[in-house]
Amino acid sequence: MIDIPAGLIAQHERYGGEEGRAFVAALPGRAERFLDGWGLRPDGPSMYGRCALVVPVLRTGDGARAVLKLQDVDEETVGEPVALRAWDGDGAVRLLDSDDETGTLLLERLDAGRSLADLPDSREAILVVARLLARLTAAEAPAGLRHLGDIAKGLLERAAVALPRHPDPAERRLLTDCAAALREVASEPGDRLLHWDLHFENVLASDRAPWLAIDPKPLVGDPGFELFPALWNRFDAEEVRPRFDALTDILGLDRARSRAWTLGRVLQNAVWTIEDARRPGAAQLEIARRLLS
Repeated sequence: MIDIPAGLIAQHERYGGEEGRAFVAALPGRAERFLDGWGLRPDGPSMYGRCALVVPVLRTGDGARAVLKLQDVDEETVGEPVALRAWDGDGAVRLLDSDDETGTLLLERLDAGRSLADLPDSREAILVVARLLARLTAAEAPAGLRHLGDIAKGLLERAAVALPRHPDPAERRLLTDCAAALREVASEPGDRLLHWDLHFENVLASDRAPWLAIDPKPLVGDPGFELFPALWNRFDAEEVRPRFDALTDILGLDRARSRAWTLGRVLQNAVWTIEDARRPGAAQLEIARRLLS
């Protein structure tokens, strides 16, 4: 039997309702199916992320250390094995096996106790992210993934409805400027393989490489769309410009286009919060102010 952390159960009950409870109820049987089918045995307490159960395992054939990731299939997770196969361990965790029907993944085991969030020097952490992104976005995007152009188009349509509902005139003007910047680049969305969610906690240490990316939410698009998490993590207003310059330098990106895509990320997060009748985050809005000044 596997242990299912109480925190994961609470998350699925809170956000998933009946579907979340059904997912949790099915986890023991699903885990047993793949432990038996892939020749695995549990090797330590289970972990969890936003929605997935992660079980440390050993392969019974060769004793290799791995993790079994159990999750639902949705528009974000369906592309994860596709991207991991394309990267083949270059800058990202290596995929060992997968089941497309259930979204279950067998991954090499990294050091879950050491993420980039723990690195004392935030400037060094930014350089790590930049170097990883340079490797990840160098990969040719495989077929079947979501496209940034479609996401940008949908976001601009949602923003046109959401922004007039925001009660703060100054913030509304700032977000309108973000939408205008995004509109300038939306027709040329790019063609590289993107991770989308490379925040500090999605970069783990390993024996194979100093740092590797995990948990992609892949899509095809412009690498400038990747920069926002590194500006937001361990936020420091005075570091926004230096971080942005370092990221664009190392990735060799056009700064004007990268600024527009980053402002698009601010807009995206703001639209989500406005649609939920909440205020956009102060740090995210400050990123936009700094990039527009």
